[in-house]
Amino acid sequence: MELLETFQQVWAIRALLASIMVGIMCGILGCFIVLRNMALIGDALAHAVLPGIVVAFVVVGYSAMGFFIGSVVAGLVTAVAITWIQQQVNTKNDAAIGIVFTAMFALGVIGISWISKNQGVHLDLKDFLFGNVLGVSDQDLYMTFFVTLVVIASVVVFYRQLFLSTFQPVISDAMGFSTRLIHYLVMLLLSFAVVASLRTVGVILVVAMLITPASTALLLSQRLKNVIFLAGLIGFLAAFLGLVFAILLETAPGPAMTVVATILYLLAALFSPTRGIVLNYFRRRKLQRRIRLEDVLKQTIRLDEVGKVSVAQLNARLEISKGKLRQLLRILEQRKLLNLFDEKEISLTEKGIALANKLVRAHRLWETYLVDQVGLSQEQIHNEAEKYEHFLTEEILDEVDAELGYPRRDPHGSPIPLKDAMLKHVLAQMHVSDQLEIAADQTSSSVSSALWKLGLLPGSILTITGKNNTSIRISAGDAQHDIAYALAQKIHVHPV
Repeated sequence: MELLETFQQVWAIRALLASIMVGIMCGILGCFIVLRNMALIGDALAHAVLPGIVVAFVVVGYSAMGFFIGSVVAGLVTAVAITWIQQQVNTKNDAAIGIVFTAMFALGVIGISWISKNQGVHLDLKDFLFGNVLGVSDQDLYMTFFVTLVVIASVVVFYRQLFLSTFQPVISDAMGFSTRLIHYLVMLLLSFAVVASLRTVGVILVVAMLITPASTALLLSQRLKNVIFLAGLIGFLAAFLGLVFAILLETAPGPAMTVVATILYLLAALFSPTRGIVLNYFRRRKLQRRIRLEDVLKQTIRLDEVGKVSVAQLNARLEISKGKLRQLLRILEQRKLLNLFDEKEISLTEKGIALANKLVRAHRLWETYLVDQVGLSQEQIHNEAEKYEHFLTEEILDEVDAELGYPRRDPHGSPIPLKDAMLKHVLAQMHVSDQLEIAADQTSSSVSSALWKLGLLPGSILTITGKNNTSIRISAGDAQHDIAYALAQKIHVHPV
């Protein structure tokens, strides 16, 4: 209630309007300051305006317009001096900025201290350093409104030039947009923004209003137009909430706005949908679990591709605890990728076999690529393939497969599973009375070995004579065989 009464007073309305305009203006302009790596230059200009204020006070007295003109001139002198030292003197960029702005700031402090010694003169250094938004005059308000309009209009009118010179300076020059001219335009707008922010947050904290809202917006979006809009909105919130808290807590408004802007940045850093630390943590956890689940499938099909695998065998292959392994197995069972028998034996489902074969294909194709195209030895390739097999897309694998000439075996001699679209017909999917030919390319050496033991070599002709849920009966010549359904799911055949 007291807060509402406060904002009904003229001084509070002036302070609120000035704060909101500064927040929006600094947020929008700050996007280009951050993207162009000009944060240090912004800090330099903010400090370097003090000599301009001193000269303006000596010439025209205490005048908002005088301070504005003097500060802008001082800012431009600083920009030109920094650029001249960077280009003409063998001095590093950041060092040149530091030399100029500290010298200008020191001259300003000396000048204000000297003027303040004169009787009847009131030029408080603290007000320029940290702001005094509660003392905003109508003239200050008009000037801030004018600068805000100039900044927004400049960004709208010169958006294309600003975009190109920020991200593609070479293309900008080729299209006839002078990157140097755009650079000086940004410096001029930055000088305007610094001067307009003197009353609100002061030269010390204006950098925070330029940098923090823009940095926060960049955590929330990657599209420049969205970033500009968000930065203006965040600047508005930081200024408004900062002023409210300053009134409630009876503290300085400038620092309060900076603290609010920093809190908004930390919230974005923690909870941003794309870059937030918290969400990225859960994404990493999810990715780690997916990799572990895929490793379980891959090791299961490697251990015994023609029968059931014991949990003990699998645990010996994987570097995880028994409790963690059983948890992963239960997840895979819920997803219908494997069957778990009495917590002791595992059998992959048809869906699990397909996914496991994709992983094995990715691993062995990448090993082949590393040997044939990169020139690594067989001893060097396994760990690399283990790392990247979980991230290789089907499109990448298809390109690698084609570039390698569709190899059927990896450098270790192990067969590379065929892609689903390239697979031969699977025996388990065929019908009674179908006449079939055993394909030359099988999913693994274990399948080929099982067929060899039955006397079924590549090219052998067989006929399905019976079929149930556990086995498939075939006749090959004079021989009859009952093939387990799990094995029949992995035997590739050609219809005759």
